[in-house]
Amino acid sequence: MKAPETLSQAIVYFSDPERAFEYAKTLRWPDGKVACPRCNSDKNSFIKTRRLWFCYGCQKQFTLKVGTIFEDSALGLDKWMTAVWMLVNCKNGISSHELARALGVTQKSAWFMLQRIRLALQEKSFVKLGGPGSEVEVDETFIGGKARNMHKARRIKTKVREGNWAKTIVMGMLERDGKVKTRVIPDRKRAALTSVLDELVDKGSLVYTDEHTGYQGIESDYIHEIVNHLESYVDGTVHTNGIENFWSLLKRGLNGTYVAVEPFHLFRYVDEQAFRFNSRKDDMGNKISDGARFNGAMKQIVGRRLTYSELTGKNESPRHEATGTGEAEAPF
Repeated sequence: MKAPETLSQAIVYFSDPERAFEYAKTLRWPDGKVACPRCNSDKNSFIKTRRLWFCYGCQKQFTLKVGTIFEDSALGLDKWMTAVWMLVNCKNGISSHELARALGVTQKSAWFMLQRIRLALQEKSFVKLGGPGSEVEVDETFIGGKARNMHKARRIKTKVREGNWAKTIVMGMLERDGKVKTRVIPDRKRAALTSVLDELVDKGSLVYTDEHTGYQGIESDYIHEIVNHLESYVDGTVHTNGIENFWSLLKRGLNGTYVAVEPFHLFRYVDEQAFRFNSRKDDMGNKISDGARFNGAMKQIVGRRLTYSELTGKNESPRHEATGTGEAEAPF
């Protein structure tokens, strides 16, 4: 059967357990040489009736799910494949309640599934944006509820930060005709902003920002151009409209689909939107199909695992330590 290109085709395609198994196997081991995810030995035997391998190196059994975001999940690959397809191809994301109804699982299971998939969507590349001659737009946005919608008692208790009612700050960098990268930052002070720039943007890039004073002093490493939004939003080629477009897509999903996202989990939802944004077109500028976007996501499932204790904050993950904040579409 031909590889799926639409959601309806994907549901039919992956409804066959054997076909779903072979599809995932080919993606994980494209050369056909199955290696143990524990000891990396390629000496093994396949137990067809149980769809698992016995490794002669470590003397242990392993399945296709071991060493992936699917590990220790009792759900079948048909449900996992459908969940991945829907998350990466729905422009505004999909809520755990909607996914639970679509797959016939509990809302808590759907929520955990989506968080594990979001882990796979995180950017792996350490390649920086920009470079000499490249243009990079840099901006920040505030994520959080509106003060006028809060109860009076909560408004009084809420710590005001920069006049934005303690909203979480997300910094974004968009290379024109390229990719977007994001970070959740603790504040908009110069130290936080320049630290992220040094990490994600190559020296010598042409950087466009607004008039925020936190970017003062980056001229020693970057060619810095400023657009003053009090006067205009575009000054020739100097503007931040590209990254502003990404913020609009992000907030459309947060406000319309997920509704309530806590700071502890926020970076996961930002990474999700960044993956969809970065996989709209290929390097030649051609539109990427839903099937190709799904394949790209599935190739990133290996080597990443998220336990429920890590997800709920009992054991902090490396990304939590890096950002200090995170996500939430409440599981209950």
